[in-house]
Amino acid sequence: MPAYCDVSLPVPLDQPFTYALPETLRHRVRTGCRVLVPFGARKLAGVVVRTHDEHPAAAAREALRLLDEEPALNDELLNLGRWIASYYCAPLGETLRAMTPLAGEIRRGKIYSLTPGGRDAARQLHLSENGADPASEILRMLDARPLSGAYLARKIEKAAHALRSLEKRGFIAAEDVAAERDPLRASSARLRVEFLARATGTIPKIERELLSYLELHPGTHNLAELETVIPRSGRAARSLARRGLAKLALQPLHASAAAPDAPRVLNPHQQEAFDKIRAAIEAKQFETFLLQGVTGSGKTEVYLRAIDAALAEGRSAIMLVPEIGLTPAVAAQFFERFGERVAILHSAFHDSERAQQWRRIRAGEAGVVVATRSGIFAPVRNLGLIVVDEEHDQSYKQQETPRYHGRDVAIVRARDAGAVVVLGSATPSLESRYNADRGKYQRLLLPERIEKRPLPKVQLIDMREEFLETRKQATFSRDLVEAVTARLENGEQAMLLLNRRGFSSFVACRACGERVQCRNCSVTMTYHRRDRRMLCHYCNWSAKVPDRCPQCESDFMQFIGLGSERVEDELHGAFPKARIARLDRDTVGGKRDYETILSAFRAGDYDILVGTQMIAKGHDIPNVTLVGVVSADIGLGLPDFRAAERTFQLLTQAAGRAGRGETPGIVLIQTINPDHYAIRFAAAQDYEAFYAKEIEFRRMMSYPPYAALASVVVRAAQEEEALTRSAALGRLLQPPPPGLKVLGPAAAALARIKNEYRYQMLLKSSSRKLLNQTLRELQRFAAAEKWNPATLAIDVDPVTIL
Repeated sequence: MPAYCDVSLPVPLDQPFTYALPETLRHRVRTGCRVLVPFGARKLAGVVVRTHDEHPAAAAREALRLLDEEPALNDELLNLGRWIASYYCAPLGETLRAMTPLAGEIRRGKIYSLTPGGRDAARQLHLSENGADPASEILRMLDARPLSGAYLARKIEKAAHALRSLEKRGFIAAEDVAAERDPLRASSARLRVEFLARATGTIPKIERELLSYLELHPGTHNLAELETVIPRSGRAARSLARRGLAKLALQPLHASAAAPDAPRVLNPHQQEAFDKIRAAIEAKQFETFLLQGVTGSGKTEVYLRAIDAALAEGRSAIMLVPEIGLTPAVAAQFFERFGERVAILHSAFHDSERAQQWRRIRAGEAGVVVATRSGIFAPVRNLGLIVVDEEHDQSYKQQETPRYHGRDVAIVRARDAGAVVVLGSATPSLESRYNADRGKYQRLLLPERIEKRPLPKVQLIDMREEFLETRKQATFSRDLVEAVTARLENGEQAMLLLNRRGFSSFVACRACGERVQCRNCSVTMTYHRRDRRMLCHYCNWSAKVPDRCPQCESDFMQFIGLGSERVEDELHGAFPKARIARLDRDTVGGKRDYETILSAFRAGDYDILVGTQMIAKGHDIPNVTLVGVVSADIGLGLPDFRAAERTFQLLTQAAGRAGRGETPGIVLIQTINPDHYAIRFAAAQDYEAFYAKEIEFRRMMSYPPYAALASVVVRAAQEEEALTRSAALGRLLQPPPPGLKVLGPAAAALARIKNEYRYQMLLKSSSRKLLNQTLRELQRFAAAEKWNPATLAIDVDPVTIL
């Protein structure tokens, strides 16, 4: 039996750490299991990547506890994690942590105790009987016994500040502790209780009453509902579960209790696409399909049929969607078709809910997984199909380490599993379409809407001409006002898009021109009228709305620009009888808020829905016959080579929300750049023309897909440090190796975010191997110079270079 194990820990150090295995664990620990180990003063959960008998050079500390009897990550997922760590230049430990949702099962905290100096200070307090401040109270309490930070925070006001002060003065010491989270501590609304056995001894009255009720009413009961029948039954149920007299389990996550839905009849284009996908699934061979279909062409039904085909072959399927908000709508369709075989995975769930679904998948109870980006790591058995819906969406790219792209990881995982990948979109990314043209992907077309419904008519409104004719700087053009009025009169619905939050974009002084900026970032703050505050959308720092200019003391402050909040306000003024809802990050606090607003709009409780890009993706609401784009120009001027592509995709997707029912739809796009090719081709709904124009630009400028790209950002609290270190990297790459282009270093477009100065380099190469070698060389240089690991941020295949 192996005496040692190498553990990959979630720390920014790209190396495994060797630990000794106690006798009790040697026959139980396997590769892929999670173990709790000491790391400095902390206790961390890591993944075992190897077991062996090789004696380490230095004495190895002992592993503390095994967290999984069954491996959390099998060999297939471990190999996928190694590929991600290598390709995206990320530490393996942080990669493996991102691949499992079970971190929430570990409850972390700190235990505080007195140092010798602290005991002397506490003794002096006892002798003097002085000191009623929080620090003195903490010293007195710790003199009796060590206490947790959570307990001290409950007992003493402002304990956190006092603890930091005492620790800095050397009076107390903190030890990180970790323990498995008690699943019975979940909220009552998420637990179900069931009778197991009668009590043989004496138990409290409330527990006896609850046990009798459960015995008389067989089956499982929601604990929150039970508390309305038997008060205080929540605590009693948890006590009975610990005694083994009742069973507590998390509420299953089901979107629908309806009977399985019958497949719909496919049109010829859908049938042709499905036949090719089914043939690849039955052949059990890896293949990537690009399913390119106009909005409303029935891509989802093709997905469902393909999943049916995979299940018929005894294989599993993963369906990825780009946004948390899309998951409930998509999941409802999947529950109707596949019932209990569906599992849901996304970050809006509580830790225990995600772990519950993950364990169902690993146990083979769920063969269909509907998930957002991280769902690509679901431990499905015998994977046969991966569907990536709206594959162009940039939310598939993770913005923290590991900075992986869910679409590309899906293709690699399917390749290793001999599975089929279907990438679906009305506006494929240029990379995917280019790969289809080169023969790497097989392109399938759905050129028309289902039931031969027409695409919406799109009209461009030049807001420059509108101003010349009306002499008014209006938010809504006359045509848009008339169109909304007509929809309200006909009992139809409208959606208005403005891809910017807040009421006003920024506040400026009309006397000196000073703009109100964030104190932590090099950006202006946005005015949010509902909250009566200025807010930074990068670090969330907020401030009061200024009455006077902070620079010249002038009281001539002007609110400039508009956001979705102001659009909603002006709609109320223009249409006082209309029922209006807004959908953006300011109105949505979680997945349930998102569902509530969308469900109410779908049910006809609102006439107009205004919002940011959240309203433009994937929603199928038949009564929407008008989509208005308040300003198509937002995003076009960003210093990013993908700006035109994102604008085209957003406008095309937004236009696709109109006319999905029996009544044809119209789309009105307001712009001051009607001649820009992204806007012109979006209005014409002509993807082919846009692709031809944009791909030529990428070829001339050597941007993806004609070159591999990486963004290297150096971050530091002091600007001079960031500048010096980025210059050192620049010198390291001079002259650049043959086949590599280096742009920069230079101050990033967003030069400071969250009190960190940022300097950036862009590396381009036609050889991915050369690019990866260069990035590894930069990492080795940073390590040799003993930089903080967070100083160097590497993003391979970035979706934005801001």
